[in-house]
Order: sequence, then structure tokens, then C-alpha cells
Amino acid sequence: PPRRAQPQAHEPAVPVRAALHAILGVDLTQIDGIGPYLALKLVSECGPDLAAWPSAQHFTSWLGLAPHNKISGGKVLSSRTRRSGSRVAALLRLAAGAIGRTQTALGAFYRRLAARVGKVKAITATARKIAVLIYNTLRHGMAYADPGAAYYEERYRQRVLSNLRRRAKSLGYVLEKAELASTELVVS
Repeated sequence: PPRRAQPQAHEPAVPVRAALHAILGVDLTQIDGIGPYLALKLVSECGPDLAAWPSAQHFTSWLGLAPHNKISGGKVLSSRTRRSGSRVAALLRLAAGAIGRTQTALGAFYRRLAARVGKVKAITATARKIAVLIYNTLRHGMAYADPGAAYYEERYRQRVLSNLRRRAKSLGYVLEKAELASTELVVS
């Protein structure tokens, strides 16, 4: 019998991606930060059908990635996420940390949030966003296509401008784009 070639150290011995696609009917590895082995671990922990959770919010709360608001007298005392021993949440946090270094929409989201609230909170928020994408893919068959970091930044810029226009209008002002005056440096 012909001898089978040994797989290299970086090659999987089993075609995990193809096997998962055959079982699930969708390709989880299209989501940024999710590789074949992470997808396999996610499916082994949560199962191939996420019908146990009625919505993505229930799923992220079960993972311990959603804010746990402590409210007393109508006042929010704390909005931290609960401590969780969930292996899936830990894996998604690792994926979120890695995705922060990529030029994707999720990477741009992570970087913008990390600059504002810190890396730890940005990792949790990005992990939650990845969990929602996984839920929508497995439960509803949604196909994910990354629009890219530039698209995300432009959408964010448009959202900020629209909010500024609305606030200016509520105060009785009109927001206009400033003309860039050409400043020439005169050297004597």
C-alpha cells in the first residue's frame, strides 16, 4: 500500500473546516478571528444548534460577555460583566485580542474602543460582537463578509457628523464644512 505523507506541523491532520461546513451548513471561519479549531471548540461547547437561546442577547449573557447592570432606585450602580468560567468566552476574548491587530472592521472597532475605554473593556466588547456574529451565523444562516477598516471608519465618521448636526440644530446652529484656507509660508 502507498505510504501516506505526514502532515506538516502547521497543517491539520483532519480537514476541520470542510467537516464543520458539512455538519453546520455554514462556514464559521468567514468571521474574522475565528479559525477552524476555534470554530470546532465553539461547536463542541455550544452545540451546532443555538435554539436554546431565543436571541443573541441571551446567548451573550449566558457567555458572560453582556453587561450585568446593577440598578437600585433607577440608578445604575455598576454595569460590569459578570465573572464567568465559560471556556467559549475565554476563547472569544483571545480571538478579540488578536483581531485588534488586523485591518478589518472588527479590528477598527476594537482600536477605537481601546483608545476610549481601555484594552480590557475593548476586548470584552469585541468578543461580544464576535459572539453575536456566531449566533446569527449558526441560528439564522447569515453569511459574514468583512467590509474592512476603511468602511468602518467612514461609517463612524458619518455617524459622528450626523450627531453633531442634530445637536447643533437643537441649539439653533447650522453645522457647515470649513473651507481649508491655503496657508503659504513666506520665508524672507
